[in-house]
Amino acid sequence: MEAQPKNAAPALEIRAARVGDVPLILGFIKELAAYEKAEREVTATEAHIRQSLFGEEARARALVCSVDGVEAGFAVYFFNYSTWQGRQGLYLEDLYVSPARRSMGAGKAMLQHLARIAVANDCGRFEWSVLDWNEPAIRFYRSIGAVPMDEWVRYRLTGPALAQFAGMAPPPPA
Repeated sequence: MEAQPKNAAPALEIRAARVGDVPLILGFIKELAAYEKAEREVTATEAHIRQSLFGEEARARALVCSVDGVEAGFAVYFFNYSTWQGRQGLYLEDLYVSPARRSMGAGKAMLQHLARIAVANDCGRFEWSVLDWNEPAIRFYRSIGAVPMDEWVRYRLTGPALAQFAGMAPPPPA
């Protein structure tokens, strides 16, 4: 076996996730949550991941990226819809590369792969969110030409507030 030159670029492979990747994907999700200081917010199980990515009515898709033959990260995305454009867009829910495999081009390669999927599917846009404190990611996104949507504020309903608003749960005690 021939040794790779010291300055050779790492071998990157990006592929569609498979059902057998469910434990790996959940592990990456937990690593991402730890990085974002939100470990307690992960309630997903392998069964949730299997159903949402590979079930009969799966709405999201995932990629797995390997660097030099070692699984290094993942991305989860789905198609949304823009009424203003009258066509779908691609929304990147999560992209994560393990710390030991960062700065090797895996994140950029996955974003480019997703951009190609967006173009191939005639998407009007490719969007994602980033935490406002994640300066390394923000600098990187700006370096590839992405622009922040400062005028938009994301809102969220979850858990008891979602159930209560939907009329499916009693109001909290006074």
